Amino acid sequence: MINYIKEYWKLIDSGKEVVSKKIYKTYKYLNYCIDYQDKYSFSNKRAHHAIDFIEKYCKHSKGKMGGQPFKLELFQKAMISAIFGFVDIDGNRQYTEALYIVAKKNGKSLLASAIGVYMMIADGEAGAEVYAVATKKDQAKIIWQEAKRMIRKSPLLRKRIKTLVAELTSDYNDSTFKPLASDSDTLDGLNVHCCLADELQQWKNGKALYDIMYDGIQAREQPLFLATTTAGTVREDIYDEKYEYAEKVIDGYFDENGYVDEHFIAFIYELDSKDEWTEEKCWKKANPALGIFKKIEVLREKVNKAKSNPGLVKNLLCKEFNIRETTSDAWLSFETVDNKETYNIDDFKDVYAVGGVDLSSTVDLTCATLMWRKEEKLFVSQMYFIPEELAEKKIREDKVPYDKWEKLGFLRYSGAHKIDYADVTKWFVEMREVHGIFPLFIGYDRWSASYWIQEMESNSFNLLEVIQGAKTMSTPMKIMESDFWAKKINYNNNPILKWCLTNTVVKRDENDNIRPVKGKNQKLRIDGTVSLIDAYVVYQENYEDFMRMTEEE
Repeated sequence: MINYIKEYWKLIDSGKEVVSKKIYKTYKYLNYCIDYQDKYSFSNKRAHHAIDFIEKYCKHSKGKMGGQPFKLELFQKAMISAIFGFVDIDGNRQYTEALYIVAKKNGKSLLASAIGVYMMIADGEAGAEVYAVATKKDQAKIIWQEAKRMIRKSPLLRKRIKTLVAELTSDYNDSTFKPLASDSDTLDGLNVHCCLADELQQWKNGKALYDIMYDGIQAREQPLFLATTTAGTVREDIYDEKYEYAEKVIDGYFDENGYVDEHFIAFIYELDSKDEWTEEKCWKKANPALGIFKKIEVLREKVNKAKSNPGLVKNLLCKEFNIRETTSDAWLSFETVDNKETYNIDDFKDVYAVGGVDLSSTVDLTCATLMWRKEEKLFVSQMYFIPEELAEKKIREDKVPYDKWEKLGFLRYSGAHKIDYADVTKWFVEMREVHGIFPLFIGYDRWSASYWIQEMESNSFNLLEVIQGAKTMSTPMKIMESDFWAKKINYNNNPILKWCLTNTVVKRDENDNIRPVKGKNQKLRIDGTVSLIDAYVVYQENYEDFMRMTEEE
């Protein structure tokens, strides 16, 4: 029995199949999991059950292929194998949420329709409820209507499924398949077995609908929430949130301290860079069906038109190559900040340092930073603080692994309901008295608690105010970015700092000065970034004094 994940990975790894970096990482990880994962096993039988059902019973409904069997391509079989093949000891699927981003005309709606029909009558679920969902009714009907036409073209499916005006029903297992939009009055109380969320890039204020439907799958043993979409122009909404979440999960593969969500998987076909749109050899990165059922001649013509008409480029990049158009600039990529170098702090006795503090509200994440220099490299030590009950809530609801980070020693619980800022002072004292790291200057935000400032000063720490604006922060940020690119910053592979850095976006003024800002997704913290920037500000502003003291050590 063919293992389609391994077959696809062989082509990717050999370079015969051109894919995006995210697809490369995903299938490298899946191939590894088949052989070495302990908690879940790969059932090729379960994978083939879904594939065989689609190819045997589902039919094309349109054009010259109308009435013909749905023949899946290798990239589609590999994705279906991943979603349906990994199971736990009880036989329940590992992946309950999947994100599929691919350029238009690559057959995503047709595939989602076939998966919906499978989930309705062939997944072994009694009373299965399947919903095709979007913020607008017309959009929600696209996948559902395709499934309806697919069923009507298939004599075997027609025997099991009734195609009614507003729903599909089956007496065989008491299942239903309906379109559903956010203006529906039937959203609450759903017991969802499969949700097919279509065209996330068009969802405005879509988070509430997504969350309601995701909550609806929780009562089922092995549900599936499948979101299918291309890139779009609606920014800082549910599409961006899920895309950025997928980035964190993919970047966490093969990183023992990285972000983990074992029930979520993403398949993101996109160009790795905007500059690749004129390179024909790169087009398959966003278009896995190119040359199969997406015509390369048509895409080539669109590209040539865009070359002579710059006004067409933005839409081309978005729809044909899945390049997001953003209103704010992502600051540092994962590749820029990723540095697995570590150090032993006991090797740095009696060194001078600079520091920074992002003293967030008492019920949020706080970060303290120390940074010192040796042989042209900068070494960073950070400690994060969060109330224990808030951490438990974030672990449960937002899937942020604060518990894992606490066990690794990168984070400390401080208080039950609110942070005790004395714990921050205690860490600085500990770094000085126990480890011999002596901060000459510590940068802080003017909004920091006055009693904490007094406490730090009473412990002989020299605090300097850092104005949190572009005029103050821009130059140190640009120097810091250059240092990350050059791998001059060894931050002991701190996973929380890595997370914060890749969460950070920048806002630019008319003079191209930058400052760090949060994205719309408040789950993604930037406190570690801000704390490090504060340290960089005092480092740059006191560079000569710092270097003189360092040379005298």
